[in-house]
This record gives sequence, C-alpha cells and structure tokens, in this order.
Amino acid sequence: MELLTSFIDIVLHLDTHLLALVQDYGVWVYAILFLIIFAETGLVIAPFLPGDSLLFVIGALCGMGSLQLDVAMPLLILAAFMGDNTNYWIGRLLGLRLLNKASPRFIKPEHLEKTHAFYEKHGGKTVIFARFLPILRTFAPFVAGVGTMNYRQYVMFSIIGGVCWIGSLTLAGYFFGNIPIIKNNLTLMILVIVFISFVPAMFEFVRHRRQRAQAD
Repeated sequence: MELLTSFIDIVLHLDTHLLALVQDYGVWVYAILFLIIFAETGLVIAPFLPGDSLLFVIGALCGMGSLQLDVAMPLLILAAFMGDNTNYWIGRLLGLRLLNKASPRFIKPEHLEKTHAFYEKHGGKTVIFARFLPILRTFAPFVAGVGTMNYRQYVMFSIIGGVCWIGSLTLAGYFFGNIPIIKNNLTLMILVIVFISFVPAMFEFVRHRRQRAQAD
C-alpha cells in the first residue's frame, strides 16, 4: 500500500520529482529519462511507468531551462524507437518458440495466424495510434512481433509513431507548460492528460461490451 501511495505521489507531482532528479543528477538525468521511456515501450512488464504526463513535464522543464530540448527530444525518440523494436523482437522470438512447441499452452497456432493477418492489414495505424494509449503502447509492439508483422513496415511506422508521440507531448509542455495558469495547476494538468490518454481505451471497452451484449 505504501509503495502504491509513493507511486501515485510521483505520478501526480512529476514536476517536483523530476526537478529534484535534475538537481541531484545533473546531466545523468537524461540517461534516467531514456531508461524510463525505453522500459515503458520496450518491456511488457513495465506498462505502469508514466509516459504522456512525463513527456509533458519534460517539455515544461525544457521551457524553464532546467533541461535542453535539443538533447531531450532526440534522445527520447531514440529510446522510444529502441524500446518498440526490443519489444517487437521479444514478441517475435517468443511467438515462434511457442508455435514450435507440440502443444502451446497459452497461444495456439491459429491465434498467431489471425494476429499476423490483422497486423498485415491494420498494423501500421495500430503501431502509430498505440503510441498515444497507455498500456497499449507497451503491448502493441509485442503483439506485432508475435503476429510476425513485416519488419520493414513495422520500423517505418514505429519511427513515425515515436516522433509524433515524443514530439507532440514534449513540445506541448515546452510551449504551454509554463503558462501561469497551467504551471500553477500542473498536478491538475497531469490528471487531465492521464484521463485523456485513457478515454479511447475506455470508449473501445464500452463499445466492445455493447457489441457482446447485442450478440447475446
């Protein structure tokens, strides 16, 4: 319970905690931010890490001069790209290993075939849009790998998605994060960003439940 409380406090007060990291670690804070973004997009076990709100606060600190935008943005885009591709290959290698087993326990060959067909048809927009959806951006690259999406196509859409995701939220923080009304209510702004991030997923969940109810 104490760990959860600490995590919530970090998420809601990212500006304070991140500023403290900058003051304590100086230039090494870029390495810490790189690892956070890499892990959130590259490790299936780390979907809980802050993403959208963290990028906004990073942009705001760049606007204050505490961080350098021309260093942070390229570094975080690289972290997102490397994380995405690591996750893709974990999924691809794991999927092939499961498929080669005599009787896969969790994933059946026909499920992988359906996943592959889905990503061949919708993979590009899925990879891009998933960037802006918490939790889904952690699992989408893994599923793309399991479904053996064409890697060249995946790399192209991964780059587009990463640039759009990192660029839009970091620049939003840079240009708007230090406007007095936003700066003085940054915790509320973080909550709004988190809520907006989950709206599409909630909408899709409700739509799916309605479709199932109608089918029954």
